[in-house]
Amino acid sequence: MMRVREAMSGNVLVVGPEHTLRQAAGMMAERGVGSAVVIDPDSEGVGIMTERDVLKAVGAGLDVDVERTAAHLTWDVVYAGPDWSVHEAAEAMSRGGFRHLVVLDGSEVVGMISVRDIVRVWVGAPAVASI
Repeated sequence: MMRVREAMSGNVLVVGPEHTLRQAAGMMAERGVGSAVVIDPDSEGVGIMTERDVLKAVGAGLDVDVERTAAHLTWDVVYAGPDWSVHEAAEAMSRGGFRHLVVLDGSEVVGMISVRDIVRVWVGAPAVASI
């Protein structure tokens, strides 16, 4: 049985709460990822910014050069553990209606697992290099 630690990406994009949405979107596009971890030293926990969050802001007509990630991210994050099975991660994503899980080992961010990672594992395909 494949574990999250074997399927996740350990190279997690981290952005700050004061980055603009354009900056966050640019970094995600550059790395070829659909999400970024947001760590705010002034709050507890870890947030997540996804391409969906950026899309909602653009669709609402907000200025991506002014809006900060802190105002558009999800703080109520469901975390995966590195020893979860890939199936458990898929079930959590399905229940929550999201495509990314931050992987924590204790309180430390150790990776990110996405639907793409799970599909890759299930079909036995090699990882695709980022853009």
